[in-house]
Amino acid sequence: MALRFSAFILSCLLVPAQEIRVVDSEKEIVIFRGDTDILTYHKTEVAPPEGTKETYRRSGFIHPLKSPKGGIVTGIHPSDHLHHLGLWHAWVKSKHGKDQPDFWNLGKGSGRVRFLKLLKRNATGFTVEQEQVALKGSQREETMILKEALSISVEATNEGNFIDYHLTQKNVSNERLDLPVYRYGGPLAYRGPHSWNSKNSNYLTSAGKNREDSHATRADWCAIFGPTDKGDATITMMGHPKNFDAPQRLRTWPDGKVFLCWTPIQEKPLVIQPNELVTWRYRIVISDGKPNKSAINRWWAEYRKN
Repeated sequence: MALRFSAFILSCLLVPAQEIRVVDSEKEIVIFRGDTDILTYHKTEVAPPEGTKETYRRSGFIHPLKSPKGGIVTGIHPSDHLHHLGLWHAWVKSKHGKDQPDFWNLGKGSGRVRFLKLLKRNATGFTVEQEQVALKGSQREETMILKEALSISVEATNEGNFIDYHLTQKNVSNERLDLPVYRYGGPLAYRGPHSWNSKNSNYLTSAGKNREDSHATRADWCAIFGPTDKGDATITMMGHPKNFDAPQRLRTWPDGKVFLCWTPIQEKPLVIQPNELVTWRYRIVISDGKPNKSAINRWWAEYRKN
């Protein structure tokens, strides 16, 4: 499941191994660094805010993500996009037979993503099985299109919390899944804290782009930073060079609200044939303080070797 960090470990000191522990319960899987929970994966559906549509309930996402000091760097159910859920993934525009399921926009009621079962848990992470389901016809009959294995592996170092997000998707239906060119949707999305805005947060990409000019540009990595109740924190996401259409294009927002989607179908369509497997790999680093570009470039250089 987990990608090996051997080369990386040589470049920075690990905190003691016993400080990372994984706790599995009926509702969630929580990874701790010492006494601080740094990652929570939701196995059961989380309800949206009171007074909103129940279709916005969802499982199979991560929130909160925290910095080493415990600062929260994710947000869920913002009023402008109730389907945004911390760190998650889903396809948006698709074609499957005569249907066009949208697994992302839950309010449409044409598709959804959910947790199925825990496959494996070890000292530093876990693997779960998920599904992307189309709701077809007037009766909204469920058809599983994609079965997924999502592996999460964590290493804690003096530089930050390093998380490998490794997703394998298999088309288990008897028809091809067409994913045409579209501006967002795909294998990894992120929503920042609701308090982050144009005055207190920003983006920095490997190409030197920021909030104003990063949308639809290609990047090896993108760092997003802002304040938390534990001080400034940065979440850096790196896309593996073996991913489809790498370095992938980004979907970012210029208006101050913090959102990022790694979008491999912004320029090229993707087709997943029946029984075909597609793999996506990302590394996420949550660190205290603002971005350190030289450190991020070093992390990227190590990651691209794997």
